[in-house]
Amino acid sequence: MENTAPEYRSTEFEVLQVPWWLVALEGVFAVIIGLFLLFSPVVTTITLVQILGIFWILGGVLSILSLLVDRENLGWKLLSGTTGILIGLLVFVYPLSPFLVMALFIIVLGIGSIVYGVIRLVWSLKGGGLGMAALGILTIALGILLLANPLAGAIILPWIYGVSLVAGGIAALIGGLRMKSKKTVTYTG
Repeated sequence: MENTAPEYRSTEFEVLQVPWWLVALEGVFAVIIGLFLLFSPVVTTITLVQILGIFWILGGVLSILSLLVDRENLGWKLLSGTTGILIGLLVFVYPLSPFLVMALFIIVLGIGSIVYGVIRLVWSLKGGGLGMAALGILTIALGILLLANPLAGAIILPWIYGVSLVAGGIAALIGGLRMKSKKTVTYTG
């Protein structure tokens, strides 16, 4: 009889080799966009949504142009392309669209928060503990608040993103500079 002991394999993860300056540059851009969101939230939000509109239009055009090369999934590509172009154009034609996009985003976040909170509550009832229940209740409350007034959430959201971008940008900048200062040791044995 053969030995049927389980065989364990080690999994190796590929280390992502990113130049230090790219991480630092990402940090600088994040801090700059974050500061714009903090000190000029309305103009920055409008600009970012308009950039998103450009991406929607370009994505829609590319989706339709891809039909010239590959007719597979014809209906989906045509629907995707047409929808992307229409939504992108709507961003530019309708002047309040950035705020509607933000309000829609807040509604999605509110629904997501409620679902996430309910999952946390169920998890707490299955042995997750009191902390998990408290997190679930707080998350549900946040979702209800966001759904109660999505426009107020859309107004506050740029500041929240601004603070997180500045903090994340500083962390990325510090991480990039640390990557630069690390010396690699080579073994010549």
